[in-house]
Amino acid sequence: MFFIIIPLYTAHRLVDFVARKDIVTVMTEVLSNISPPPGAVASISDASPVHYIVKIELFSLLAKNAVEKYESGVFKAGGYTWKLVLYPSGNKSRNVKDYISLYLAKVDASSLPLGWEVHVIFRLFLLDQNKDSYLVIQAGQERRFHGLKLEWGFDQLIQLSTFNDSRYGFLLEDTCMLGAEVFVRRERSRGVGEVLSMIKQPTAAFKHTWKIENFLKLDEKRQESQTFSSASEKWKIVLYPKGKDFGMGTHLSLYLAVDLETLPAGCRLYADYTLRIVNQVKDRKFDLSGKAKHWFGASTSESGWTRYVSLDYIYQPNNAYVIKGICIVEAEVNVLGISSPF
Repeated sequence: MFFIIIPLYTAHRLVDFVARKDIVTVMTEVLSNISPPPGAVASISDASPVHYIVKIELFSLLAKNAVEKYESGVFKAGGYTWKLVLYPSGNKSRNVKDYISLYLAKVDASSLPLGWEVHVIFRLFLLDQNKDSYLVIQAGQERRFHGLKLEWGFDQLIQLSTFNDSRYGFLLEDTCMLGAEVFVRRERSRGVGEVLSMIKQPTAAFKHTWKIENFLKLDEKRQESQTFSSASEKWKIVLYPKGKDFGMGTHLSLYLAVDLETLPAGCRLYADYTLRIVNQVKDRKFDLSGKAKHWFGASTSESGWTRYVSLDYIYQPNNAYVIKGICIVEAEVNVLGISSPF
C-alpha cells in the first residue's frame, strides 16, 4: 500500500456539460449516491485540483490493515496550512458506515491568535479514471474555521459500493486519486477578549514561612515578605504591624498580594489562600488562621484582613505569638483558575 502526495498548481476548469454529455450520463447515477450536507453542490471537472492531490495505491489494504483514518501531508492555500482527513470505511465516531468520509482540516491553529476566523470555499475531488474527469463536491456556502471548529467536510462523500464499482472509474486496479482546492474568502481576529481556564486538579497548596525578627520594634510602615512562587506566579505576604485603615492603632492588618511586576498584563488569578500567625509554644491548632478565596489582578492585587487580630492579644506574652521579638507568619496559596486576555 503506497500513498503518493502531489502538490499542484494548474488552473481549475469546469466541464462544458453540453459538450460532455457522455460524462454527464455516466455521472448522473453517481451523483444520486452522494449525500453531501444540505446546500452542497456536486459537479464535474476535467481539470486537476489546484492545491493538492493524494494518490492511494492498494486502497483495499487500508480496511484490511484496520486503517480507520488517514491524514494527508500539509499543504498551503490562501496563506494558511491545511490537510485532508480520510476515513476509507466511514467516520465511525459519527456513526458512518458504507461510505467514504473526507474532510478538510486546519493545521497549526495554535500559532494563530486566539479568536481567529477563516472563511473559505473548498472543493473535494475524486478522479474518474475511465473518463479522466473529476467528481467535485463543494459546500454551497462559506465554511468558517476557528479555534473550536478546525474541520469541515462530508460524512458521506460517496457510497463504498459506488466507489468500488469499476464502471465509475474511482477505484481501478485498487488505485484512486483525490484532491482539494481551498479559497480563502475572508478572515479576521477578534480584537479584545479573555480566556478563563479553571484548573480541574490544582496542585497541592504551596506554603511559605516568613520569620519576622525585631517584631516589637516595627512601626506602622508596611512590611513585605520575600516573594515566593505558586502556580508559576509570584506572591508575597503584606503586614501592617500597627494596623491599616479601620484597624489602625488597634489591630494588626495582614494580606496576601500577587507580585504585579511578574504578573502578565491583563492576567487575573483565582486563588484559595490561608494566612496564619504561628503559635510558637502551644499546639498548631492555636495558630491564628484566616482563609479566603479571591481574584487577584492589577486592580485587586491584595486580599486579606484589616482587623486580623487585636494588638493587645498578639502582644500578650502568654499567647506565644511573639517570642523573643520573633513573629512567624505563614501563607498557603492554591491557584484555582486563570483569566488571560487575547
